[in-house]
Amino acid sequence: MKSKKLSEKEKLFCTYYSVKQNAFEAAVKAGYKTAPEKTAVRLLRKESVNAYIAALTMKNKSTRSEVSAGLRRLAFGCVNDAVKLALNENFDPGMLEGLDLFSVSEIKVNRGKGVEIKFFDRIKALEKLSSLIGQGDEESENDFFKAIENGASALQRVNSDE
Repeated sequence: MKSKKLSEKEKLFCTYYSVKQNAFEAAVKAGYKTAPEKTAVRLLRKESVNAYIAALTMKNKSTRSEVSAGLRRLAFGCVNDAVKLALNENFDPGMLEGLDLFSVSEIKVNRGKGVEIKFFDRIKALEKLSSLIGQGDEESENDFFKAIENGASALQRVNSDE
């Protein structure tokens, strides 16, 4: 089977499908108005479409892991450097270089009164991390089965229309 360059509409279908894993919905959202279920099945049979969907899925997973790493760092990261900065009586902007201030949301220098430091909310970071991990685990375990179910549903709709 020769792979062709995808049209913009096909790319849009792939984008929706990689997120929702629902071929019918992806076809409708991509703008296929005439028999979207049949179009979805036809598109999923194309090698180039499957390759593009796989690439998008990998990109989404890598983004999710980057977000997860950032949230972990906010939730569990060390604040020692920020405390050193706050307790230092002679603030020098050059001190900032080399300090780990990832968890700091705001630094305010009060003339003659030291440094005020605000941190990102650890509880919110933990909540977001928890929901992200819950989504990731469930998706990674069930992606294969969801794809099979969605494909079977689309085929059933096509067969029932014939």
